[in-house]
Amino acid sequence: MNLRQKILALAVVPLVLAILAITGLVTLQSTELSRASLATFERSLLKAKENELLNLTNMAISAISDIYEAAGPDDEAAKRQVQEILSSLDYGPDGYFFAYDYDGVNIVHPRQQFRHGQNWMDLTDPDGNRVIYYLIERAKEGGGLHQYKWEKPSTGTVADKLSFAVGLEKWRWMLGTGVYLDDVYALTAAAEADLISHINTTFLIVAAITIPSVIAVFLAGFVITMHERRLADGRLKELTQRVIDAQEEERARIARELHDGISQSMVAARYMLDLALAKVRSGADDTAAIIERGANGLNSAIKEVRRISHDLRPGLLDDLGLSAALEALTGNFSERSGIAVDLRTVAFKNVILPEARTALYRVAQEALTNIERHAQASAVRIVLTSSGGGAQLLIEDNGRGFADRDGKGRLGGLGLRNMQERMEHFGGSLDVRTSPRGTTLRARLPKSIYLTQRIEPVPA
Repeated sequence: MNLRQKILALAVVPLVLAILAITGLVTLQSTELSRASLATFERSLLKAKENELLNLTNMAISAISDIYEAAGPDDEAAKRQVQEILSSLDYGPDGYFFAYDYDGVNIVHPRQQFRHGQNWMDLTDPDGNRVIYYLIERAKEGGGLHQYKWEKPSTGTVADKLSFAVGLEKWRWMLGTGVYLDDVYALTAAAEADLISHINTTFLIVAAITIPSVIAVFLAGFVITMHERRLADGRLKELTQRVIDAQEEERARIARELHDGISQSMVAARYMLDLALAKVRSGADDTAAIIERGANGLNSAIKEVRRISHDLRPGLLDDLGLSAALEALTGNFSERSGIAVDLRTVAFKNVILPEARTALYRVAQEALTNIERHAQASAVRIVLTSSGGGAQLLIEDNGRGFADRDGKGRLGGLGLRNMQERMEHFGGSLDVRTSPRGTTLRARLPKSIYLTQRIEPVPA
């Protein structure tokens, strides 16, 4: 091999090897992407099955709700009616509803009548899965999904099945229905075969365009990454600045409170004590009155310290709950501002998460602060109620209103944005409607703020 051939080989061989390596890497990545797509496709199908189960379960509960709600715990006639209804609900050769009591005894099974009246708590599928036991556990937990293997009525073969079970607590029943997953796995297998075929077909095409494609993807990814990074950095800077602004605003407020309230009271008390000392040295008779005035000044400073401490974190919120904290907040607000407040609350049997309780309190606190500073209102109405399974805080005033949106459609003002973000943190919302006749603020939180899911508000 002459020098020219060696140079050509040194130039071509690394290029060919690079192309082969890149082609193999792209093919491998395509295979992994295909697998990820298949997994996503399968998850989508399973999610669709889950939604189907939820809809079917809701349909069954709607069908029996009138009888169930009107019946007592030992109403056998109502139970028989419900059994007949559930047995008649049919949605295909493999679609049916089943029911067991919490001890594992079958109540309803239209496809396998031999199970009726027998205890199946220890029944296991071919994988050793205690089917009835886990379905009952899901029902006791408030409803849930469970996957297992079960005989398919239409074919008599054992197939994977996904069921959703809910509890009828009054009767200690587990009500459930399920769908078989063999069609999901069949679709996934067919999709996998198609993807493998496409990968094999396009292998040569990929090998021919690997280098420019990789370079283009690399450059596009680099540009997108840099763009996203710049956006993220900008948002992070904006958030950091907002946090700093909030801290500085709070520090300035506390500084003003200390200077205008506590500092003045302490200086006055110090002057009274100096004056009392001078009176004592001169033998005057009115020393006691001056000392009493100094003590009154110290009491005022102590009250001011307590008020500031209460504003920072009210003890009533942790000790007695949200309603008591709102009563104290509105009472102090009315006493301080002279604005009448009509407060109406409900006591919730379910316990609100401490963070959500604090968020609602801070929204009310910020709203009252804005009303006192800017609204020029003479009356405020606050209503804390249950709404849509969650909680709603309504605050209305008869003030002059304000511009509640900035030029980009977002809530204007740091205080309003903070209130909105507190609600969005829990999946809730903040709605502000304002006009020259007054402002209405609605803060809503979903039912996930409760330690338990069922909400039973009672009048406070």
